[in-house]
Amino acid sequence: MKLLTHTFDLPLRHTFTISRESTKVQPTLIVELTDGKHHGYGEATTNTYYGMTFERMREALESVREVVEAIDRPEPETLWEKVTERIADCPFALCALDQAAHDLWGKQQGAPVYRLWGLEVDHIPLSNFTLGIDSIEVMVEKLREVPDWPIYKIKLGTAHDLDIVCELRKHTDAVFRVDANCGWGVQEAIENSHILQSLGVEFIEQPLPADDWDGYRQLFEESALPIVADESCIAEADVAQCQGCFHGVNIKLVKCGGLTPARRMIREARDLGMKVMVGCMTESTVGISAIAQLLPMLDYVDMDGAALLAKDIATGVVVEKGRCRYPDANGHGVCLIADAK
Repeated sequence: MKLLTHTFDLPLRHTFTISRESTKVQPTLIVELTDGKHHGYGEATTNTYYGMTFERMREALESVREVVEAIDRPEPETLWEKVTERIADCPFALCALDQAAHDLWGKQQGAPVYRLWGLEVDHIPLSNFTLGIDSIEVMVEKLREVPDWPIYKIKLGTAHDLDIVCELRKHTDAVFRVDANCGWGVQEAIENSHILQSLGVEFIEQPLPADDWDGYRQLFEESALPIVADESCIAEADVAQCQGCFHGVNIKLVKCGGLTPARRMIREARDLGMKVMVGCMTESTVGISAIAQLLPMLDYVDMDGAALLAKDIATGVVVEKGRCRYPDANGHGVCLIADAK
């Protein structure tokens, strides 16, 4: 087996702003695993908040190249166990490698990955479409550009958050989710929850700083809406800590290290009585197609990353107006269609 890496710049339709940063072009790393006949692909975007650069990810992958290339037909979980100790401090690279191993495994086995896991996709959750922070007028225009999505996730963390939601509500009857990306205080979150509930908001994602566990325990008891962890639930060890502080967890593949640990986190969260969501970064169809394999296991999903792009680099799973359409292909169904930079 051979390990290859490719880098791309993903242009966005609009500048995407959350409470801590703005992005117009998203750099992303694609890992390719090939046996000469089949090609498996995985993805990890760069991320300044988590300190993930191309250099750091490539260095991590080089450190396990010998182990990876010694394997002919990878069992993804076995490969993950072989490399995780060496690159556990770079979960983004581990994720891209794990996704590529699953995609290759499915293609070698001649079936979609979800089916090899014993899952079917007859009943799967709908995805939201995310509206990044901007002026209220621009956020309304962004909403109008993508009508008829069943769910919109609204990024908040401004001085006029409630005004944003109130105005957007005038233009759609869709379900809302809000994500403050650690931008609120506990009393603000409690007060906002009651108003947001009346505006058709389904849940609030990560309103307080990630380490404010006392605040989350209070919010868990007093919020009018469910609270879902994102930055507070990065790795497997975080799931148990979220019990009693959050009603659900949003698992990001790049943060936890791929599909292999994500499946364990999903099972643990369910055992602890929490709802389960998987979210995406602003990534291409490569990463979105990996997320799609998990859909039958989820309550909620945020897999609009490729829909935010002006130009994609791959074909595979397609998300149209919140509905996931799987390709007639094996593995994750991914094929690269762009040249690396």
